[in-house]
Amino acid sequence: MAAALTATGVFHLVRPQTYDWMIPPELGPARPWVLGSGVVELGTAALLAVPATRRAGGWAAVALLVGVLPAHAQTVRATRHRPGKLAVALARIPFQVPMVAAALRVARPSGIR
Repeated sequence: MAAALTATGVFHLVRPQTYDWMIPPELGPARPWVLGSGVVELGTAALLAVPATRRAGGWAAVALLVGVLPAHAQTVRATRHRPGKLAVALARIPFQVPMVAAALRVARPSGIR
């Protein structure tokens, strides 16, 4: 999870235009959201990578994964008239469930599920 968040965080910062269209217009200018999410992804990855902060990183990952749901909804809205792209946008959403579950396994102390 830390490696994936590092990769996506870097990509958000290096190629933010790739993600701009995913930000719901109701949130205002996209670029600050894209850059901010990249920084949050990198910070979360760092927390996950250090044993002493791994639990905090798990909770940060949960918040991040839930926080990007509006972007997933925007991709569905933006591709609603393009069946092939809409199918991809819709298929991405269920993958959030196992990712949140994995983050929760990291966040919760042993024995609490």
